[in-house]
Amino acid sequence: MFETIKNCFKVKEIRKKIWITLLLLLIFRLGCYIPVPGITVSTFSDFITNGNYSFLEILSDITGGSLANATLFALGISPYINASIIVQLLTVGIPALERLSKQGEDGRKKIAQITRYVTIALAVAQAIGIVVNFGIQSDSIKVALFGHFEGSGISKTAALWMAGIFLTVVYTAGAMLVMWLGERITEYGVSNGISLIIFIGILSTAGLTIVGKFGQVFGLGTSDGAHPEVLWELLGFAILTILEFAAIVAVDLSERRIPVQYAKQVKGRRMYGGQSSVIPIRIAGSGVMPLIFAFALISFPQMIISLFWPNSTAATGITNWFSGSSPYWYGQLIYMVTLCLLIFAFAFFYQSMQFNPEDVSKTIQQNGGFIQGIRPGRPTADYLKKISNRITLFGAIYPSLVAFIPSILSMVVTSLNLGTDTALLSVFSTTGILIVVSVALELDKQLESQLMMKNYKGFLK
Repeated sequence: MFETIKNCFKVKEIRKKIWITLLLLLIFRLGCYIPVPGITVSTFSDFITNGNYSFLEILSDITGGSLANATLFALGISPYINASIIVQLLTVGIPALERLSKQGEDGRKKIAQITRYVTIALAVAQAIGIVVNFGIQSDSIKVALFGHFEGSGISKTAALWMAGIFLTVVYTAGAMLVMWLGERITEYGVSNGISLIIFIGILSTAGLTIVGKFGQVFGLGTSDGAHPEVLWELLGFAILTILEFAAIVAVDLSERRIPVQYAKQVKGRRMYGGQSSVIPIRIAGSGVMPLIFAFALISFPQMIISLFWPNSTAATGITNWFSGSSPYWYGQLIYMVTLCLLIFAFAFFYQSMQFNPEDVSKTIQQNGGFIQGIRPGRPTADYLKKISNRITLFGAIYPSLVAFIPSILSMVVTSLNLGTDTALLSVFSTTGILIVVSVALELDKQLESQLMMKNYKGFLK
């Protein structure tokens, strides 16, 4: 990977794309530290992190702490991800959207525009929920900034209304700016912009947590002195992380190669064909997107309930019956089963979009190729579909198991009384590692393909 990056910096066009990507990611990280005026950050942060809002803590971790710090990019990329899920699901069920998806580039542009409108609606809803149920409840809104102080003619209610409108607009604008940055990275940079933004958010949160753990070891920033025993926790975390990295890389790079033989053809005085090739089908062909989409979809109801009715019976019921942080075993079990089913659904959905056995079979037949022992045409398509379904099944089981490891480890740590501090497990979980490794490998492949394309252009000259 490092050799690939080194070679990419030697090519002017690729080097330009890399610098554009880094610049846009830097803008994103700067936005995560810009506080929104009108909110007392310390009060707002304590209300979210020290309350019974585990989902919001997880959402804050994914955004690199932006939500808890009430920054410009507090909503992060979650509205855009949820909007993408909604539009893709509607594309399957609504004929008009399905026709748009088959109209090539123009259709994709129209669907992208619809996704942006849905993103705005979701961002407004999330912003209103955060401002009303957390900003006002925690009394963290600076009403004086909006005209309410002694002797002024503006009441506190009017000031809160103005603050609510202002903060909703700012948070919505921040979410749209994050979406814009992701789209620009995809268009002008390298790799997928949305994946890179999530990648940076996870790394930043994990980095701050690890730095804080090292501070505990040496007694920096703590009032109770040094804790050398925390070093063993960091050592165990490092060993587990290395093993997880190795396993994820091994599965992510694995593929099933189906041999294809091409018959010899005589055209004029020349003979063509006779060579053999392979059809590579990746084990984890859909990548990390099924996992991201499954987490986003399963957390959407909890997010709506937590934002608009945080202290209601429904919020408590969802936490108890349908949450990864449920205090009851049945709640965690229901959460795991539902998450597993969603991962399976999205894995098969993405595989069907990326690999069409009928098109591959038709291409092989038109080029005079065949799979040994399989008749060309429909039998070849059925054979490829059978192989693809088997591989996708394993590719869905793999991220499902990965997603459950943090919950299992957390339950083991709690049941064996090994401690109550599970910050490393929750912040840089196996799922986070899977996303980080998958995005890094995808970035490496994108750079290699662009480098190879430039080399081919050099050969043509």
